Amino acid sequence: MGLKRITATEALGRLADFDTVIDARSESEFAEDRLPQAVNWPVLNDAERHIVGFQYKQVSPFAARKQGAVLAARNIAQHVETQLVHRPRDWKPLVYCWRGGQRSGSLSLVLDQIGFSVNVLEGGYREFRRAIVAELEHLPLSMHFRVVIGRTGSAKSRLLHALHEQGEQVLDLEALACHKGSVLGPMPGQPQPSQKRFETLVWEALRGFDPGRPVYAEGESRTIGRLRVPEPVLESLRAATCVQVEMALASRVQFLLGDYDYFVADVESFCERLNALRELRGAAVITRWQTEARAGQLAGVVQELLTEHYDPVYLRSIQRNFKQFDKAEALNLPDGSPDTLRTAARRLAAMPMPARQPEQIAGMVLQPAAPLPDAVG
Repeated sequence: MGLKRITATEALGRLADFDTVIDARSESEFAEDRLPQAVNWPVLNDAERHIVGFQYKQVSPFAARKQGAVLAARNIAQHVETQLVHRPRDWKPLVYCWRGGQRSGSLSLVLDQIGFSVNVLEGGYREFRRAIVAELEHLPLSMHFRVVIGRTGSAKSRLLHALHEQGEQVLDLEALACHKGSVLGPMPGQPQPSQKRFETLVWEALRGFDPGRPVYAEGESRTIGRLRVPEPVLESLRAATCVQVEMALASRVQFLLGDYDYFVADVESFCERLNALRELRGAAVITRWQTEARAGQLAGVVQELLTEHYDPVYLRSIQRNFKQFDKAEALNLPDGSPDTLRTAARRLAAMPMPARQPEQIAGMVLQPAAPLPDAVG
């Protein structure tokens, strides 16, 4: 038994050794980002941190520490009473707070005195965050990416889902970002994570991949909604082998109407999102599209969005951003149905992977590329 302090690097290598990873920070800190599989046992909640902070600034640090001790003792007692009833003696937690200081120290001291073998993350979440940023610099370089590119509405994301269902390794950045990567991309009822949380999720996904097998991903812009794709990931994807998905315009329109069925059901929401294109497309065009959508002509509006807004800039953008676009293998899809995508996923997975080129391995030194235009599918 006993209390042991461990570094972030050691903790990340041993996460599977801990029965529970305990985040002793407040609920808002926990929501912004956290270690994998962490649970939240606040030693001070948000309101209590505000109270203690007020005491510190307006009264004195000594008064703040006394107030904090009272609040922390009550919260720790509640955690012991509610969370530890059925914990066996050999239960091994990892405890952390922001800097590995008073909050994690107070909680871990009580757990240690009870008789549990407790590990405390030295430097807390702050050191974990530094370790994540450092690993994201080199992890993408070890991956053999195969990037799926194609015009808006060619079912690229759904193809990634089909690949995942067949056991292939998939880095689905849009799913991690809770956004479809366009002006029309916000997902109803699914707010995007914080930038830190997004980067942790990307790191967690990369860390779980086998570098000896291909990793499939979609060709993305520099940003997905309000989130930035980590630069090392972006540059690795833009240097990777490409597969060009082709689908006829009519099939793309039908696919988008199904994929964005919530806009079909709520046309006003669709019209509101179109307003974001006013500066680029002009007020007259957007007003006309909104009028036609409200009149039930949604398919025609979607077709014009594709032919007049997205498709014209696609080719030059993809050529500018993806270094191996000219070598891309074609994957022709008649439609975006589940059966078609399952068949396409099998064909894609059966394609031999080309040897990695020197420019892929040295992806971090490539010149920054111009951002892709927003994509809709």
